[in-house]
Amino acid sequence: MSISTKAFSEMGPAGQPRPAYRKLQDWLTTVPPAVLNRRREEADQIFRRRGITFAVYGDPSAAERLIPFDVIPRILAKSEWDLLSAGCIQRVKALNMFLADLYGPQEILKAGIIPPEEILGNPLFLKQAVGIRQPHGVHAHICGVDAVRVGPDEWYVLEDNLRTPSGVSYMLEDRSAMQRLFPELFRSHKVGAIHHYPDQLLENLRACAPAGVDDPTVAVLTPGSLNSAYFEHVFLASRMGVKLVEGGDLVVEGDKVYMRETGGLCQVHVIYRRIDDDYLDPEVFREDSVLGCKGLIRAARAGNLTLVNGLGNGIADDKSTYFHVPEVIRFYLGEEPIIHNVPTWRCRDPKQLSHVLAHLPELVVKEVAGSGGYGMLVGPTSTREQIAAFADKLKANPANYIAQPTLALSTCPTFVSSGVAPRHVDLRPYVLSGRTTTVVPGGLTRVALREGSLVVNSSQGGGTKDTWVLEEDPC
Repeated sequence: MSISTKAFSEMGPAGQPRPAYRKLQDWLTTVPPAVLNRRREEADQIFRRRGITFAVYGDPSAAERLIPFDVIPRILAKSEWDLLSAGCIQRVKALNMFLADLYGPQEILKAGIIPPEEILGNPLFLKQAVGIRQPHGVHAHICGVDAVRVGPDEWYVLEDNLRTPSGVSYMLEDRSAMQRLFPELFRSHKVGAIHHYPDQLLENLRACAPAGVDDPTVAVLTPGSLNSAYFEHVFLASRMGVKLVEGGDLVVEGDKVYMRETGGLCQVHVIYRRIDDDYLDPEVFREDSVLGCKGLIRAARAGNLTLVNGLGNGIADDKSTYFHVPEVIRFYLGEEPIIHNVPTWRCRDPKQLSHVLAHLPELVVKEVAGSGGYGMLVGPTSTREQIAAFADKLKANPANYIAQPTLALSTCPTFVSSGVAPRHVDLRPYVLSGRTTTVVPGGLTRVALREGSLVVNSSQGGGTKDTWVLEEDPC
């Protein structure tokens, strides 16, 4: 499989915009840079007033930051979106079946599709989750599929994010800001709606309640206000009209979970938890955790509680498992993948490690459990010294790394200090699973604001932009 090394321009060459971008191109020729800059400042004020900030762990200042917001939308034609969304839905369906199988009969291991030791010996496979039945077989209710585009109809999935994916609040707030700041631009485009995401999420959460519960109580469990995504926890609980709770607000009695309210205890049937597995239940995992609640896993095992997302999902979005996802799709669905994986070398294999070491300046190397743009090497932008130091890490612990070619992420027009210029982007559509699997038309577009940079993570200087999916293809 060959991948282009030249970045695909989603807008198209200068003076020849692709159909989806024609109206935007005409609009940009009429809007002075000073107006765009003023609107960007207004967006910052809106986000600051609403508390739309995040914190970077390990930052000595511990300061809350605004995620930079770009005022030029990314636009996808309906047919482009149809391809991507179908691929994301297919992938998530297969991964849910995979998780239900791993924590159940393990048929895929018995069939030899994946070597058992790669799963059973992986610390992200949680024995504590074996035998916990998830309603409708759904383990990953909310998935943030990180996809990149390298050609007109060519997408690749970088990560599946099946644990506690974040960022959906930025998707919704970016849309709200664009509607407020540029109503005339909205009027000239028929853009698919995304405002119903919280309603769809709540419907799915209620649909996954324990058996026999017709009117379930749903709560969002947060680690607290010091968490980097706390704004999102508050945002989603408020939009869904459910309680936001911390571990200290919950108690387990008789294998049932209750939250403390002024009128007494109220049973909770579904918990959308934004706490990592290790901190969720001190009875089962870290004894020193004060973030979760003792007995949650016991209640889930007894069939009195549904945890969203499910316990132990990390085994399915671990980068060493990522290598097998195409076979997972074929095994469970009997279909060919609609969207491909990025070609991947697994450094645990001595032959593949030798190839990686010989080509480090050309590759991206990632920790199998890494996230946020940390613990990785981007060969083409690294110094000789950095490459040599990373080679030593690879040799010392090869199983901890995978390597991939450096993708030429597509570019979109972005408003930067020098004016409108192309910047590299990725896209995180949010896939919701309940009785059915759906995805709202859009997602979080993350943009690498530094010229030439391929790192879009907010913690590494990236920003966001609104993603418009047109309701019909332009002529």
